[in-house]
Amino acid sequence: MFFWVHDFSPQPVLLDFGVIKIYWYGLLVVLAILAGILFANSLVKKRGLNTEHLFNLFFYLVIFGIIGARIYHVIFYNFDYFINQPLNILKFWEGGLAIHGAIIAGIFVIVIYCQKHRLEIFKYLDIMAVVLPLGQAIGRWGNFFNQELFGKPCDSNWCIFIEPLNRPSMYQTYHHFMPLFLFEFVLNIILFIILFAGYQSKKWPLGAATYLYLIGYSIIRFFMEFYRLDVDMTVFGLKWVQWLCLSVIIIFGCRLLSSRNKQVS
Repeated sequence: MFFWVHDFSPQPVLLDFGVIKIYWYGLLVVLAILAGILFANSLVKKRGLNTEHLFNLFFYLVIFGIIGARIYHVIFYNFDYFINQPLNILKFWEGGLAIHGAIIAGIFVIVIYCQKHRLEIFKYLDIMAVVLPLGQAIGRWGNFFNQELFGKPCDSNWCIFIEPLNRPSMYQTYHHFMPLFLFEFVLNIILFIILFAGYQSKKWPLGAATYLYLIGYSIIRFFMEFYRLDVDMTVFGLKWVQWLCLSVIIIFGCRLLSSRNKQVS
């Protein structure tokens, strides 16, 4: 089904008007946001919540989510480059948004907003947690067009061609690599379906969708990190991102178990 990507060389720019360029990455980020708003609005209406608060939240989430994702990427993934090219930090549309930074920023935004307006925090956290993996799945195709999320070299038909400019220096002699963006796309879609169906059932306790998203995505990311090439620092055989994932799984797994006796979300 996806064998067409084997020798396809995607270009990051969708439309070039000279001074103005429209990037695939930026377009897909916008589509991810719109999809999130659409599904979140549906969930908010079914739960009888205030849609005005939803749109207000999305306004702040988009702004601070992008800022948080960019800061996290700059600090933890490519600090040496950006410290010498500080103006390029602003060019997020060319790629380089870390989901962990967006999640952290998003949680702070929702908590602060809900406290200010005296809203039940987990009611809005749960809704955002349900739609977030859908947005992530769409956004992963932006990584494909930027050729920035691929795994170890491979030669199967489903592996993707990577331009020499985008290959790590130690892999210049290889042409095809594992399509990690595609793996995460599929797994995030599955996570979204599980969360959406479970949340719709109205049998989950308050906070369960949030905990299950954090656990589910941490499991996905933990195993993907074995194949990613953009982080090589390890501690006791695991990357620091994997230790973060394990911590999240343990902490929120315990929270999920303790929430079973709470009210239904």
